Amino acid sequence: MDRTNARQRLAGALALAGLIVQIIGFTGLFSSTQAVSYLLWAAVALLWKDIPGRSRLQAGVLIALGLLMLIAARVFFDANIEWAHSLEGNVFVVAMLVGVSFITLIGREGNKPTAGRRLTGSGGILRTWLGVHFLGTILNVSTVFMVGDRIARRAPLTTPQFLALNRGLSSAAFWSPFFASMGVVIALAPQVQYSQIALIGLPIALASGAFTTFELSRRFDLAEVDGFSLSPKSLFMPAAMALGVMLFHFGLTPELTIVSIITFLIPAVAVAANLRDGAVFTLKRVRQHTFNRLPGMRGELSLFLAAGLLTIGLSTLVNAAAGESWTLFERFGTLQAMASYAAILISALAGLHPIIGISILASILNLAAHEQTLFAFVALSGWAVGTSVGPLSGINLSLQGRYGISGYQMMRDNLPYAAVMSLIALATIAVIGTLGG
Repeated sequence: MDRTNARQRLAGALALAGLIVQIIGFTGLFSSTQAVSYLLWAAVALLWKDIPGRSRLQAGVLIALGLLMLIAARVFFDANIEWAHSLEGNVFVVAMLVGVSFITLIGREGNKPTAGRRLTGSGGILRTWLGVHFLGTILNVSTVFMVGDRIARRAPLTTPQFLALNRGLSSAAFWSPFFASMGVVIALAPQVQYSQIALIGLPIALASGAFTTFELSRRFDLAEVDGFSLSPKSLFMPAAMALGVMLFHFGLTPELTIVSIITFLIPAVAVAANLRDGAVFTLKRVRQHTFNRLPGMRGELSLFLAAGLLTIGLSTLVNAAAGESWTLFERFGTLQAMASYAAILISALAGLHPIIGISILASILNLAAHEQTLFAFVALSGWAVGTSVGPLSGINLSLQGRYGISGYQMMRDNLPYAAVMSLIALATIAVIGTLGG
């Protein structure tokens, strides 16, 4: 039975229509971006009253600023504003988020991870981090609830468990091709090679797990703290999806970006997995997903679309006022990258989602091809660390809403982690900047 009203169901249908039009556009038959932007913005408009207050305020401010900048560029600098295309920012990323949500239709049990034997101590913390991290590369924040709820069956969650859940998921932003962070980065720096970023980001993510295990074992008595045991078969689906993306990217459809491949591949696999139980069963599950799950993504959809409008507005105003040749930095080297990382992290501590800082930064930079890998790493590391420590990040708001943990308490407990991971990120920036220069 649907738990949503007619307005919310219509919004879900519009989001699904946006995804379908986006996928059809990959064939090259027509340019789909404008139509997709209208469908997705219409869905957000219908869901606006349902968005949580903090998220609605943040998205509303971004939308207002983006529109004011476009108006200012037109009124004061006589810029030629293509109003019909002004809503297209981050449309590729939002369509990908809608597509990735269909991963929950693969399997009758919602892809719940399979637990093994009970674990406690530092080994339990490490396995909790590993389980959330590798399942979360595809399932995103839903993994936190799957693992957290399973652990919470034995006893209420404790601070070490919250921190393992938080860091396990947020650190996936360093390298996961299925995270929105990667979609944003590839959209902003299209010449970056994902393989290069993965080779850099995965070891840093693993360092996050090692440090988390070491730090929590020093700060807390973990003797009676339960962990999550991930069975090997639980990793089959994430590994298979990653291999599928690589197969399409390097073999079958090399002309498509990683974001585009993920956008069509996951829904296609989800539908195919359900068709073995018949067309009627498949349509029922897609209908339930469209009318219940997609409206529930209102916070994510509004934030990413609003940040896209802000990016378009700011870049338009800057180009109109200073000329298209103006850029924040003449070159994007080591010092500039370090300053940019610090700005993204500070804004996250102040309560802004990292996408806002990243979007603003990208709109006032003119990156050469050889600078895009450095920018991509700055953005991804800022996202990974910023979402772990930011009191109003999606992961911390989710933990707060589900389990009652304070977002500001999570921020305080994560400050040592953020400091260590920032040192690793800054050292890596120095290495990339040196090699790139």
